Amino acid sequence: MSYEDPLWKLRHALAGVAIALLLSVGVAALLGAALGDVIAGTYGARVAMYAVLLLYVVVGAGVLFAKVAQHETRPLSPARIGLWFASLWLWPLLLRRRATRSDEAG
Repeated sequence: MSYEDPLWKLRHALAGVAIALLLSVGVAALLGAALGDVIAGTYGARVAMYAVLLLYVVVGAGVLFAKVAQHETRPLSPARIGLWFASLWLWPLLLRRRATRSDEAG
C-alpha cells in the first residue's frame, strides 16, 4: 500500500460518505413511507417519495465528496460520521454558501 495512492489519501472521506449514505438509505425509507402516507396514503406515493429522497442523497453524496473530500484528513469517529450524515442531507446549503461567496467577490 503506497501512501502516494490517491485513494489512500481520500480514505477518510470515502469511508465517511459511504457510511453516511448507508445510514441515509434507511432514513430515506422511513421518511418516504411517512411522507407518502401523509401526501396520498398509497403504496405508489410511498415508493415515489422514497425514490426522490434516495436520489437526493445519492446526488448529495457525489456533490459532498467532490467539494469536501480533498480537505478531509481526520480519522473517522462517531462525531465525524454524524457530521457527514448531516452534511449529506443538507448538501444544497454547501452549494448556496459557495454561490454567495462568489457573488460577493464579483
